[in-house]
Amino acid sequence: MAAYLVIYDLITPGQNYGKVHDQIKTYKTWARPTESTWIVVTDKTALQIRDHLQEHIDANDRLLVVKSGVESAWYNPRCSNEWLMNHL
Repeated sequence: MAAYLVIYDLITPGQNYGKVHDQIKTYKTWARPTESTWIVVTDKTALQIRDHLQEHIDANDRLLVVKSGVESAWYNPRCSNEWLMNHL
């Protein structure tokens, strides 16, 4: 299993955050450290995650999926420090 950062910009028109958030939450382990950044822990690849989420965004939106695990640091995340220490 690996941790992946999921970063997106949903551009007007057609912003549907609920739809994207619901799909991210289908991953068993996830957190939302900032407003438009999530972390998912899965055995899927970055490409598989991108393809899954791309089905639920518009053509004008932006999506970036990055595998984590080398080094990390943070300040004042929305999720708990403990979650980040355990999964990144």
